[in-house]
Amino acid sequence: LTGTSREQRAFQYLLTHAIPGDPHHILQTFDHWSYHCEHLSCVGPDKGERRIVERVLLERAPLRVLELGTYCGYGTVLLAQGLPPGARLYTIEGDARHAAVAEKVIRLAGFSEQTVELIVGPSEEVIPHLREKHGLMNANLVFMDHWKRCYLRDLQLLESHQLLAEGATILADNVLFPGAPHFLQYAKTCGKYHCKVHRARLEY
Repeated sequence: LTGTSREQRAFQYLLTHAIPGDPHHILQTFDHWSYHCEHLSCVGPDKGERRIVERVLLERAPLRVLELGTYCGYGTVLLAQGLPPGARLYTIEGDARHAAVAEKVIRLAGFSEQTVELIVGPSEEVIPHLREKHGLMNANLVFMDHWKRCYLRDLQLLESHQLLAEGATILADNVLFPGAPHFLQYAKTCGKYHCKVHRARLEY
């Protein structure tokens, strides 16, 4: 009835209730909205994926991070707040409407374009040009949270364009439900990766 999307309404709630420049409070406000107002398909505080992301960031201290699937910026803020000094996050979103919301969320959280670069476009078109257009030589950490049917294709694109650093970590959300069986089979059997499946609850 308002003519605005659920994601836009969530951002308006952030503007009213969140503390600008405080990433932790931005995420808390997102969580409050999703618990009490409208559901958003974000990582969320209790799912388990969030703790895995935070642990990997702490243990690996990656300097170059690639996120596939920005959505409204929740995961981006989660990743960005755990980056070590001098690190850079590249995040790709195929839906221009979601990207417009995410851009405002990321900047509201206090992250500049030098720290977080949001790239709008289909992942299969963006990935081949990450090096020459965006300066990403290779990624130490990749977080996949976009269309599950694209996981395998995009992993193989990253491989073929040599965009994975030696010893890179790849986190892929929701591989069991809704599921990315071809990606999972490839990761387990191709011989390039050590795989671990983490069981987690759905967000919110």
